[in-house]
Amino acid sequence: AAHLEGKGVGIIDMAGLAQKGGAVSSHIRIANTPDDIHAIRVAAGGADLVLGGDIVVVGAKKVLGAMKAHSTRVIVNTAEFLPGDFTRNAEFSLPTERLKRAIIGHAGRERTHFVDAGRLATALLGNSIGSNMFMLGYAYQLGALPLSAESIEHAIEMNGEAVAMNVSAFRYGRRAAVDPKAVEALIEPRPQEQNDSLKLSQSFAETVDRRVAFLTAYQNASYARRYRNWVEKVRTVEAEKTPGQCGLAEAVARYLFKLMAYKDEYEVARLYSETSFLDRVKSTFAGDKLHFEFHLAPPLLARRDPETGEPKKISFGPWMLKVFAVLAKFKFLRGTALDPFGYTAERRVERRLVTEYEHLLEEICERLTLNNHRFAVGLAMIPEKIRGFGPVKQRHLAAAKGEEAALLEQFRTGATTLLRAAE
Repeated sequence: AAHLEGKGVGIIDMAGLAQKGGAVSSHIRIANTPDDIHAIRVAAGGADLVLGGDIVVVGAKKVLGAMKAHSTRVIVNTAEFLPGDFTRNAEFSLPTERLKRAIIGHAGRERTHFVDAGRLATALLGNSIGSNMFMLGYAYQLGALPLSAESIEHAIEMNGEAVAMNVSAFRYGRRAAVDPKAVEALIEPRPQEQNDSLKLSQSFAETVDRRVAFLTAYQNASYARRYRNWVEKVRTVEAEKTPGQCGLAEAVARYLFKLMAYKDEYEVARLYSETSFLDRVKSTFAGDKLHFEFHLAPPLLARRDPETGEPKKISFGPWMLKVFAVLAKFKFLRGTALDPFGYTAERRVERRLVTEYEHLLEEICERLTLNNHRFAVGLAMIPEKIRGFGPVKQRHLAAAKGEEAALLEQFRTGATTLLRAAE
């Protein structure tokens, strides 16, 4: 686009290995003539515009260093792309808010713009790659580009790659910069098209109701009623013994559900065959030649890796969908003497965890005080630490039980301390 206007332009891509396949920073200089460009790489404090496709990369020291307070215009895509660390650290989470504060601190709040370009591009264009051109349009409309819209769109046409989509993305970005609500309105689903299963609960009662419905489908109404009874009991005890506190009931509502809805063979089969799995896949991928391949480690069939000792997964074809449909109908066998999967060590542990958690809740309800409430909440949240399947779950379980023992001692000590003080 700069060449079309007779301007000088220099571009250099700096590729690294810090994130995913390697973060890439493209340094671009545009000047009235080529002679005005003496160095392409943007020096510290020398950026007029920072277009950030990944907030983690924008928050890196080198990019932050290129910004100049109250001078650099910064536009950041807030879509989250997890780096490789999340595969090695179960506790990893993106420090999005901290990154936003760092970016604002370097460029100034009035010069910084955060836009969820990935979500908007996907909803409007059907492809998240359109977010790049969307952000370019956003920057143009803010007056951050020394080029005309005509030149940019002409350059897109000359490039010849997905012209219609890229031009649309550029124009959507321009509109989003001046009227974001209008763009959002274009992607809001109609009431009858909304999928309730994809919406977040708006209240504690709604959260519990949805989990009761899930457990009913998971096993039966009696199983779901067992869950609701415990949640209601804990909520009543918490209100009576620790007025004004609510964290315990919320923790129990979340983590008792997690333990009760453990993902065994019947549940895997149900999630593939009795839910909207196939509809979601078909709405995500185009074409009618979808091929499914499932990687499973059945207890009776999977061999163990000689080095790690962990079961190796086996690949199964699309015919497994029919097996899943049949297997899901036998969920009534779960936990009974006729359950062929229930005798494995992993399934016995999962059933035991539910029972142990219920025994823990009995003690919490009996000994709860204002003095030990925070320890009670910590105990109720212990299942958060039990993650994964098979050997991975066993490792996390051992660590979680150690933490539970320490918290339980503090919980009991807190109750005793309060009792002595009262005496």
